Amino acid sequence: MGEPSKVIISLGGILDVTGEVIAMWILLAVITVICLAVKLKLREKPGRFQNMIETGVEYLDNFFEGLLGEKSRQYFTFLGSLFIFIIFANYSGLIPGVGMTDYVKAPTASLSVTAGLGVLTFIFLQGAGLKCGIKHYFTRFVKPIFIMLPLLVLDEIIKPASLALRLFGNVFGEEMVTHQLYEIFPIGVPVVMMVLSLLFCALQAMVYTMLVSIYLDEATETE
Repeated sequence: MGEPSKVIISLGGILDVTGEVIAMWILLAVITVICLAVKLKLREKPGRFQNMIETGVEYLDNFFEGLLGEKSRQYFTFLGSLFIFIIFANYSGLIPGVGMTDYVKAPTASLSVTAGLGVLTFIFLQGAGLKCGIKHYFTRFVKPIFIMLPLLVLDEIIKPASLALRLFGNVFGEEMVTHQLYEIFPIGVPVVMMVLSLLFCALQAMVYTMLVSIYLDEATETE
């Protein structure tokens, strides 16, 4: 449970390509094609496709601005990319056949992938804190009193770990429940679960990036 799928391609034991990696490659290729298509077809008077993309970007911009205020624009690239990858990865699990074979797996249903996102989030938060100044970065670990240092350092490590476990547990659990219901009630109930999953997948991406934004606000908060 939660283990990576079997190795599909092995390059001398140096690089092992699993179902999750294949799914990530496909997702990144799709996202890249969409971005290039939007960039090449930008018009002053947007068409339906451009208008849909701009509406999504505007929603994300307002969402992060509500959490971070004016400084949201400074970190929008990372936060927006994180949200887009997670929601695409979550929705990939709804594609027929994904997760039912060892060759293609929904990335966020694997602990190794969500752990990777957690590591990236940890590096991002530390980098954002350091950009506010070395003194600010280290001072926040000894407030309100110096004895809090070990606990605050531990808390800084636990934050991305909890994000990774939460995302993995929710997505993997949802997939397992849907799969089990399909075996028990092959007609009707799984369809209802898949409809609910459309909302659930978006909610998980929103919760993850919302928590990252809150941690980011704490890391960059100045007097």
